[in-house]
Amino acid sequence: MAYTTIDNPELYFQTKLYTGNGGTNALTLDGSENMQPDWVWIKNRNGTQDHHLFDSVRGTLKRLESNSSTNEETRASSLTSYDSDGFTLGTYANTNTNNDTYVAWNWKAGTSFTNDASSTGIGTIDSTGSASDTAGFSIVSFAGTGSNGTIKHGLSSTPKFVTIKNRTTAGWSWKTYVNPIAASKRLHLNTTDAATTDTAAFNSTAPTSSVFSVGTSVGTNGSSNNYIAYCFADVKGYSKFGSYSGNSSTDGTFCFTGFKPSFVIVKQVSADNRWVMSDNKRDPDNPVNGELNPNDSVAEDTSSTPFDFLSNGFKLRRTGDVFNTSGQSYIYMAFAENPFVTSTGVPATAR
Repeated sequence: MAYTTIDNPELYFQTKLYTGNGGTNALTLDGSENMQPDWVWIKNRNGTQDHHLFDSVRGTLKRLESNSSTNEETRASSLTSYDSDGFTLGTYANTNTNNDTYVAWNWKAGTSFTNDASSTGIGTIDSTGSASDTAGFSIVSFAGTGSNGTIKHGLSSTPKFVTIKNRTTAGWSWKTYVNPIAASKRLHLNTTDAATTDTAAFNSTAPTSSVFSVGTSVGTNGSSNNYIAYCFADVKGYSKFGSYSGNSSTDGTFCFTGFKPSFVIVKQVSADNRWVMSDNKRDPDNPVNGELNPNDSVAEDTSSTPFDFLSNGFKLRRTGDVFNTSGQSYIYMAFAENPFVTSTGVPATAR
């Protein structure tokens, strides 16, 4: 059996750096392969502007904020199209201010699906979306019922990460499940909260290879409210969702992912603390600088040096509570620049 089914991760995930121009801005992704993204997450690097999240299931112009509990808003002249090799922005200042610097993280799903639960017998709540079994990623839209239920996620493998946002009613946080945290608990993508018991979010039920569960929380399943969910499964050589314990040393914990990372998000789960995201485009050398926080609109912190990105994982290089306090528990999600070994036996090189 081949080590990985994805020799070129840029077919499914790419980071794009760009400078705003204040007008029409057609942005081409820089990878070796053209990719039409289905989820585009944009952050201003030099300013305190919100994170802006767009996806092809909801369509153009419709943004959510990872650092906020606001509901979905339509922003004219924001993301105006998903293109065969990137995406196009209009004049909306928070994503395209002239001369400001930005980062956009882009994921590909690609195969549309519609599930009538009563007809298919898959789940109890109807869903539509876009999914890639190969990349282990799906975007799922559904309407809440107010009663415990299950929802088809469009993948054939079990998601390790599911984050759900109420699009209709403001004030509800991003309810987030990450394996190995128990399904009776949740994280909030938009806050610093530790993993906290919330049985109404996911009905204390872990996802399966066909569905994820929701309880009675308005954050995940309020009657007549509309929702979007982003679901990820582990894919060998491409994506990994795991955990580690801190050791308070600059010779920190090594996390084996099975690939050279291009993008890593870390969150302390045993205590309140911010989420941290780093990538290989904002800093191509070790240690990796350029911290941004999904839960905060602050500008990029280039003094932070949390990680080394290695050929088969990442290593903690900074002490402290955010990344690496001794005995504290952390979760991570990571995506590949290169698999550790391709299907033809070519190994990844170190940075």
